[in-house]
This record gives sequence, C-alpha cells and structure tokens, in this order.
Amino acid sequence: MGDGAREDMNSNLPCAPYFTGDPQLDTAVDQWLRWDKNPKTKEQIENLLRNGMNKELRDRLCYRMTFGTAGLRSAMGAGFCYINDLTVIQSTQGMYKYLERCFSDLKQRGFVVGYDTRGQVTSSCSSQRLAKLTAAVLLSKGVPVYLFSRYVPTPFVPYAVQELKAVAGVMITASHNRKEDNGYKVYWETGAQITSPHDKEILKCIEENVEPWIDSWNENLVDTSPLKQDPLQDICTRYMEDLKKICFHRELNLQTNLKFVHTSFHGVGHDYVQLAFKMFGFKPPIPVPEQQDPDPNFSTVKCPNPEEGESVLELSLRLAEKENARVVVATDPDADRLAVAELQEDGRWKVFTGNELAALFGWWMFDCWKENKSQNADVKNVYMLATTVSSKILKAIAHKEGFQFEETLPGFKWIGSRIKELMENGKEVLFAFEESIGFLCGTFVLDKDGVSAAAVVAEMAAYLETKNLTLAQQLTKVYERYGYHISKTSYFLCYDPPTIKKIFERLRNFHSPKEYPKYCGAFDILHIRDITTGYDSSQLNQKSVLPVSKNSQMITFTFQNGCVATLRTSGTEPKIKFYAEMCASPDQSDITLLEEELKKLIDALIENFLEPSKNGLIWRSA
Repeated sequence: MGDGAREDMNSNLPCAPYFTGDPQLDTAVDQWLRWDKNPKTKEQIENLLRNGMNKELRDRLCYRMTFGTAGLRSAMGAGFCYINDLTVIQSTQGMYKYLERCFSDLKQRGFVVGYDTRGQVTSSCSSQRLAKLTAAVLLSKGVPVYLFSRYVPTPFVPYAVQELKAVAGVMITASHNRKEDNGYKVYWETGAQITSPHDKEILKCIEENVEPWIDSWNENLVDTSPLKQDPLQDICTRYMEDLKKICFHRELNLQTNLKFVHTSFHGVGHDYVQLAFKMFGFKPPIPVPEQQDPDPNFSTVKCPNPEEGESVLELSLRLAEKENARVVVATDPDADRLAVAELQEDGRWKVFTGNELAALFGWWMFDCWKENKSQNADVKNVYMLATTVSSKILKAIAHKEGFQFEETLPGFKWIGSRIKELMENGKEVLFAFEESIGFLCGTFVLDKDGVSAAAVVAEMAAYLETKNLTLAQQLTKVYERYGYHISKTSYFLCYDPPTIKKIFERLRNFHSPKEYPKYCGAFDILHIRDITTGYDSSQLNQKSVLPVSKNSQMITFTFQNGCVATLRTSGTEPKIKFYAEMCASPDQSDITLLEEELKKLIDALIENFLEPSKNGLIWRSA
C-alpha cells in the first residue's frame, strides 16, 4: 500500500505513516509501529488507533519522559511517555552516546545494570527484561556490562559502580511507587546519582538517537556476549564485608536476646537483610511470610511504601506480637529505605518518623565515632548531612558536639555528590539522611541504604537493651540534650500540573507582583527562600546558597516563632508535599505547647497558601 493511503479503521491497519490527520501524531504513530518489537505494547497502540482514540494516542506518543530524580520514572505501558522496552532502549542509546563522549576508556571500564522484582503482564516489561535490554544495547556497542543475574537492592548498583570502577550504572526500579510504575535510575562513576548537567545532556543524546540500532533488541547478547559478566557473588561478598565498618558491638550482638521482625514488602530485601544481620552477629530476623517473596502485585498492601506507617505495617506488627519481638524493621521494595517500629510498655507500637530515626542514627554514629576514633582524629573534620526539608536535629547535635553539618537540596543525588566532594578533601562523613526514611550510615555506598540501616538499628537496640533503654526512651534523651524537634510532614495529591504551577506562582506574587507573603494567618514570616527562582531573603544579596532547581517547585518559609516550613512538589509522584518543624532549645521542655503551636501554623499554611478546597487538592496524612 502506497504512502498516504487510508483505510477504514475497522479493517487492517495501513502500513503508511498517515492515520489521524494530525501530522505530529501521524509521525509518532508511524515511528512507534515501526520501532516497537514488543507485541503487547505494539498491540496497545494499534488498538487505540483502530478505535480512533486520538487524544490518548497523543498523550502517549507526543510527549517524552524527562529525567527527574536521577533518571526516569513512569507507568509501564505503550508510548514514549511510559516505561517500556522501546523507551528503555532509546534511553540506553542516549546513555551510550553521552558516555562515549565523556569517557575515552568506556570500553575498558564497563557499565553496571541491576533490577528489582517489578513486572507487568499486560506490557511484558518486567524489570528483569528491561535490564536485559539495557545490557543488550551496550553489549552491541562493545561495552563490557556487569549485569546482576538476579534482583538486588538498589544500593548494590552504586556500590558496584565504585567497586568495579565502572563509568556508570543503571538500576531498573520504581522503588516504593505503585505496582504500575517502573523506573530507570542512573548512577555516575562516583557512585552517586547523576545531577545536572549530566541529566540534561543525556536527555539530548536520547532525543538524537531515538531509532533503535540494529542490535539494540538483541536480548541474546546477554547470554552469548563474552563482554557480559555477573557481579552478584563478588559484590554481595564485598558489600557484606564492608558492613563491618559500621558494626561496633558484634560481641554484644551475638549475645542479645532481642528478637527482630523484618518485612521486605514483597521486594528484594529478604535475603540481603538476613545476610546483613548475620554479618553483625545477630540471629536472622523473623520474616513476614506473606511479604517475604517477591510479588510485583504487592498483594498484601494497598501501597508498597513503609513510609505510610502503621497502616501498611500491620502484618509485621501482628507477627512481632506473636513472636514476642519488640522491634520491627521494614525495607521498601528495592530496599533503599527503612521504616522502624517498636513495641512500647503500654502495648502500643511506635512507628518512628524519618526525622526521629535520624536523631537516633545521628546520636549513635557520633557516639560510636567518639568511642573508636584514633588519637589524632579531629572532630572538626567530621560531617553529617541532611536535605533541606529534613529535621534540623543533626545541626543541633553538631553545634553542641563540634562536628560539621551541611544541608543539600532534596534528593540523595545531592547528598551523594556532596559526600564524594568532602571525602576527596579528606573529610569523614558519619551519617546522612532525608526525612522520607532514607538513611546512609558510613560512606561505602553513596546512596540511601535500607539494608545496612536495618542492621545498624538492630545493633543500636541491642546496645540500648543493656542500658535498660528502648529506642523511644533514647530518642527522648537525645531531644533533652539537644533540644526537641517536633516535625510534621504530609502531602496533597494534585493530578493537574497547571494547578500546581498556579499555587506556587500565587505565592511569588502574593500581595502584589513579585512580592512574597509577609505573614501566614496570624504568623509573621521572617525569611523566604525559593529554590525554583534562586531567591533567599536571608542573604545579603538575596540569592540562595543552595543551587537553583528550576524544574521543581520549592519554597521555604522561616517564621518569627522559630518554625521552618517548606512546600515542594514531588519529583516522582503527583504530590505537593509540606514539611514543618518547630526547633526548641534544650531548656524548652513543654512538648505540648510546641505541638500546639506547630499544628496552628500548619493549619494556617494549608488554608492560606494551598487553599485545598479551591484548588481541588486531595489530602493524604503521612
């Protein structure tokens, strides 16, 4: 059939590139049907075309994913805006072109590829398949590929990049997102997630190399190419050995009678947390049987995110009660985050927030450093880091103890990159965190790591048991020494990007054009920092010290009463998040008063700045 031919939509699809009458869409449809070799995703586009569903076709094919939090994340399915075989091939082709430009020794050093246990029958794009296609693209160009032979925790990929001296790595995962999603997470040679300008340059290279190369679909290369290696055993062994660097009381761990329950949330964590506990000298944690094995449908939880708290930890808590275990540790599906719950004397469970756990980790890592430091160690060379939306508790500890504290933009890509810089300048980083239960103890991995954090929490609990203290009691002691830090974090869902933009633009033009608000209800504002525009009223030149991040929305308000509150958009989900914290000095011990003040301020923040009823925002309590 010749070019320009048309047929009835109920008959067989034409071979020519003209289907819809919309030239841009016609071109995109033609490209998809020529390039996609996955029968299931190709059929999805054919069905939409056959049924004349041009709007959905346009939504799927006329928009491309952009690099967000260190890579790509979207729903799995057909279309250039989704995660699927074709878009992963395109992304890897762009990666190859950019790496070829950056590294003359690319074909000597190689590339790391890992994957989690996600999958989707309707589009047959499991994480394992996408990892194989990623490897195939690179192998076809003569690049050595370290492809893990089975699923691994996300931290194993950045760890392997450093250990194997590879130029970069990719982890196929959507972490704790809903089951429909998947992602393509990119790490640089440093072992940290990529930051600008790498993300923008990779995206340019992707757009210049969208047509699949001859062998890009050749999965057989994974089985036949001598350039493919499996790093699983080597990396797992090295990682577990490196855990000893942050294990300080192994003899005590061997003797403890404490029991621990662990849930891996249907993800990758079970085997690796078991090994980590063994390295620390513990008996294996008791697994939650219904959630122990990988399940891409996450069948026992509505949301596979342990950050949601007690509602998603129910099976773990009931098992712990049955087994007389006082502490529950929960890793998210790709095992880079950690939630912790502890049974209290009144029979209730306390699920710690990320900020509360950070207070404990900060105390613990510094206390262990003091006990084990060398004679000539200088506390002024010691650092801890946190993202700017996280609790300021580490800042308070640092101020009293004499070590250094730094803030970064939200996202562990900023933390990892900064840690690398500090280490290269002879500094020692003990701990870093983000409030969304992401923790890094030590520096042998430059990303958040739920596996190592789980073992460290267990050791902390075992040590405190010898002092007749619980984790919750020790947290109170930390706050009594360094000042109470009462925080609240939550979010609103908003599925309309223009509405989100309108909310933030209103704040930038609140009283009049280019004028930010001076107060929020009854609360006076002292300073405002806008990371999106680079404005910071607390600086003499009114320019933010933190880097500008134009692709995301984030405004921080510092109030006269000492509260700090931030509104920001999520990099991976349709959310407007808010973070608020009251920071008290050690002599302020009336927690009730602090909590009441914080609640009033948050209510005012939501009512005056977000206007949820007017903007159709859907409240979610975190």
